[in-house]
Amino acid sequence: MCGIIGLCLHGKNTLRLGEAIYRGLLRLEYRGYDSAGIAVISDNGLIILKGKGKLSELEDKYSFTSLEGITGIGHTRWATHGAPNDVNAHPHTDCNNMFAIVHNGVIENYMELKKILASKGHVFKSETDTEIVAHLIEEYYKETGSVYQAFKKAISSLRGTYAILLITPLEPHKIFYARKDSPLVIGVGNGYNAVASDIPALLEHTRRVIVVRDGWIGYITPSEIYIEELDTGRILEPSRYIRVVEWDLKDAEKEGYPFFMIKEIYEQPRALRSTIHGLVNDVIIDEAVKLLADADKVFITGAGTSYHASEYFALTTMKLSGKPVIPFIASEYEVYAEVAGSSDILIAVSQSGETMDTMKAVRAFKAKGCRIISLTNIVDSAIARESDIALYTRAGPEIGVAATKTFLTQTLFLSWISILLASETGRLNSNEVAKLLEELRNAPRYVEESVSMSSETVKKLAEKLVPVKSMYYLSRDIGLPVAREGALKIKEIAYIHAEAYPAGESKHGPIALVEPSFPVVFTVPSDRKLEKLLLGNIEEMKARGGFVISVAPQGFNLNERADIVIEVPRTHWILTSLTHTPPLQLLAYYVATMKGLDPDKPRNLAKTVTVE
Repeated sequence: MCGIIGLCLHGKNTLRLGEAIYRGLLRLEYRGYDSAGIAVISDNGLIILKGKGKLSELEDKYSFTSLEGITGIGHTRWATHGAPNDVNAHPHTDCNNMFAIVHNGVIENYMELKKILASKGHVFKSETDTEIVAHLIEEYYKETGSVYQAFKKAISSLRGTYAILLITPLEPHKIFYARKDSPLVIGVGNGYNAVASDIPALLEHTRRVIVVRDGWIGYITPSEIYIEELDTGRILEPSRYIRVVEWDLKDAEKEGYPFFMIKEIYEQPRALRSTIHGLVNDVIIDEAVKLLADADKVFITGAGTSYHASEYFALTTMKLSGKPVIPFIASEYEVYAEVAGSSDILIAVSQSGETMDTMKAVRAFKAKGCRIISLTNIVDSAIARESDIALYTRAGPEIGVAATKTFLTQTLFLSWISILLASETGRLNSNEVAKLLEELRNAPRYVEESVSMSSETVKKLAEKLVPVKSMYYLSRDIGLPVAREGALKIKEIAYIHAEAYPAGESKHGPIALVEPSFPVVFTVPSDRKLEKLLLGNIEEMKARGGFVISVAPQGFNLNERADIVIEVPRTHWILTSLTHTPPLQLLAYYVATMKGLDPDKPRNLAKTVTVE
């Protein structure tokens, strides 16, 4: 769950190596920010600067940007093995400081390998699993006399997940790389080549990329890309795998906003337009809908925000088509895979397409003969490649750790599929389908209206919630996944304990915590039946002195019942996620910033969870 980057330059290149690596790391800091470091090969040999803290703090301390050289690697860390401190920061080296390593992932057999290496005289400086890789290379280099052969033997010894980069003064113009289950992308430049965990780190230099696949190993130089399959030894032609990224650099920059999160909230209408364009023009969607219609059982899974989108799809599909859908949290895949068969479908939802829990679910269901449909944002990502049908939200890069564009584009895409599935199964006629799809086409406008209508009310509300320690988010039916997403946001970035419950369930225990001024947020969908049911739940909370906040459709009069009413556009209920979520995102953002917190870098979290 860390960010890694490497850059190889020709001697006459105008890029300053340290500055280029540092700027790339800034675009990867959403993947982890416990500590960071850079290693470069210069005329003075191998130079390493690293330490605990955020990149900006470390730049002030070490001046990463002043480093000069021809080849370098960098790392920004989210700790898995060993505390976040100076010693455990990457890069790591061998006993003789000849091989420098950065790594994203988890080496499962590192203790076993560490004991073997220690018995041969190797001395370890850190508590990390990564350091053993440098020592393995050192040991195998003694045997082979070849850096690449030593690297291959070391990688072959590992069990677990990894994206690994190696540099050494022995071959100063090369960066060696290997990947298994952790993301890695090669940037194809002019006079240089680069490699990184994610595309935004490369966009300043190139939009031509190669997504490294599991089991690939090789190296880059300023003018060469070498790719080999580790298991077979087959050498691959790089030009076959080059893709041109649709994003540009400004998509990965703040563009004048103080934080990425608020920028990404405001650019959601643009992201939705891109999603709609893809939906209208992607013929493979019809194939996906037919598979779903013919399936005995439909499962859908994701983690965090993607799970909430999965739950939303399950509800919209059952309401529109009557077809049962089983949503589950990706990390709980084993029990669900036990009841899956070859006539079933799994939909895997992941922003990055690299989420490890979701990947494990995909593989478990494939082993049972299930067909896989994936919905990701990253073309050619690992989950997409393992799917029978790969669908893409086309939301553009999302840098803030707390997902925003992710939820809206995923739920719009999945709602579109729900409508087409209801048509395929005969539950909706052509006129009904056309009307609902037109509503979804208007989603960008509705989201703009939602943000515009709610912003000032949300800011005033945020001031009241700054001292709050705990709160509830309640709803029913289609509003419940939205309530869950709202609670997740304020937990993630404002550090307020928030729980989401079905409103009818609140009286079966949770209401015991409600006392005078206890905040309760109600998500009220545009559905008259649900509105009436939720009115009763609102009254229950008011009777206990709860501070009631409602996010409700315009024209639904709650002023006498709720303490704060946040109005959103009145639409068809299927757009509840699109109209009601932006105010909840803004609420979390404003509470966090009013508390002096950085919403882009919430503690203990990283954007893409590529470890179990």
